[in-house]
Parts: sequence; C-alpha cells; structure tokens
Amino acid sequence: MNEKRNLGEAVKRGFLGRCPNCGEGKLFRKFLKVADECSVCHEELRHQRADDAPAYLVILIVGHLIVPLALLVEKLYQPPHWLAFSIWLPLTLILSLALLQPIKGIVVGWQWAQRMHGFDPNHQDEIALMKDTR
Repeated sequence: MNEKRNLGEAVKRGFLGRCPNCGEGKLFRKFLKVADECSVCHEELRHQRADDAPAYLVILIVGHLIVPLALLVEKLYQPPHWLAFSIWLPLTLILSLALLQPIKGIVVGWQWAQRMHGFDPNHQDEIALMKDTR
C-alpha cells in the first residue's frame, strides 16, 4: 500500500512553484510549463493534467475581487469612463497573470497528493486500457 501524501504540504509547495514531493526542485521550467521531473528528487511531474482548471479558478477569483470593487468605486465616486477603464483593465490583467502560475501549482500539487492520473504508481495508461478493450 502506498503511503498517504500530505495534501496541505503538496498544495503549499505547488503554490510556491516547488516540487510537491520534496519541496526543493522547481515545479515549472517555463511560466506555465511544468517540468517533466523534479531536478532534486526526480519525481515525475509530466503526468499532471491541470488543463483549464487554473484559468477557470483565476477567472473566478479575479472576477470576485474586481467586480465588487469596480461597482463600489462606481457607486461612491462615479469616475469618468476613461479613468475606470485605465484602472480596472490593467489591474485585472496584472492580477490574472500574477495568480495563474501559483494556481496551476496548487492544481498540480493537489493532483500529486491525490495520486490522480499518472501520479499513482498503480495507474494504468488510459490509452493502454483502451487498446486492451478492443
């Protein structure tokens, strides 16, 4: 039986851009490209399947921050449209880009801790399973 993986620790390490297994190696080789394996503990990371989850979560978080703030500022101060546009658009863009990598790290850390996809040593490849059923 496989030992239990600490979900909180894996998610924290992912948020910080570190390997969810050892916390030492880098999780990303480029801005959003996950490394194939950890350079320190050699844990395979290529199995991650974050797909659209990080983008969806970033939209959810940024939307819940920006929209109420924009409505509040509009109600209290009624700034000119050019000023509102020049504040909210860059703020939305900056927040989205700042959160995208940490959120993706959280998703990868969560997948690793839950042994999802190829992070489970007993996992059989989906393609191999499809070939076996033919």
